[in-house]
Amino acid sequence: MAKACQLFSGSSGNSIYIGNNSTGILVDIGVSAKRCEYALNRIGVLPSSLTAIFVTHEHRDHIAGVRVFASKFNIPVFAAAETLEEMRRFDMINNKVEAYEIDRTTDISGICVESFKNSHDSACCLGYKVTMPDGRRISVCTDTGYITDEAKSVLSGTDMIFLESNHEISMLENGAYPYHLKRRILSAKGHLSNFTAGEFAKELLQSGTTRFVLSHLSRENNMPEIAKQTTVSALSELGANENSDYRLYVSKPENSEGLIVL
Repeated sequence: MAKACQLFSGSSGNSIYIGNNSTGILVDIGVSAKRCEYALNRIGVLPSSLTAIFVTHEHRDHIAGVRVFASKFNIPVFAAAETLEEMRRFDMINNKVEAYEIDRTTDISGICVESFKNSHDSACCLGYKVTMPDGRRISVCTDTGYITDEAKSVLSGTDMIFLESNHEISMLENGAYPYHLKRRILSAKGHLSNFTAGEFAKELLQSGTTRFVLSHLSRENNMPEIAKQTTVSALSELGANENSDYRLYVSKPENSEGLIVL
């Protein structure tokens, strides 16, 4: 059976596990390798069982532990060519790490990973749809200023999604961040607001998605209760009810609730 877990979420570090009883992958390691290893052990996953690490983009909160973890457990790393170039430039991977430029679709140990472009202020930013051997589809769509047409096409029909719900617009606009940082976050290459996440969740629910994990919440410009209620309200416009028509989770900075099993 397919299962997934947001190990870490937010500007302090991001990492997502997707797998089954025999194998699995990580999307990003934005914390130390030691913390990532401990988090995997807590949910009963051996790091040695992993077959790949897929990187979304080169910002440190997504790659901080990649080099050490990949070399320690001899796990290959997949990312866009532009992302690998930046990681090499800042010594975030080296010749001790097997690193591969990702194709649009990559098959590894029976897991099919399809990438799509997001819109973020990085060299390149990818999201991923992971199709497990049992046919379950689990997707990751974070760090994007808006939902791209490519993302909409790939994500339609996914069973479960880790979807960015970074900020509440009014909290950001009236908060303490400097003007240039507010503009960056609100731009087309920034981060998704609660409202935008809720609107896209409606499209996904209509395509068959039944599990939503709100991810990459800002500690300064959001609250878990607000993020959740925004999506619940959006889905209620379709007549959908939480826990009967769909399940909704909100990621904490560090996982404390274990695996989600599909």
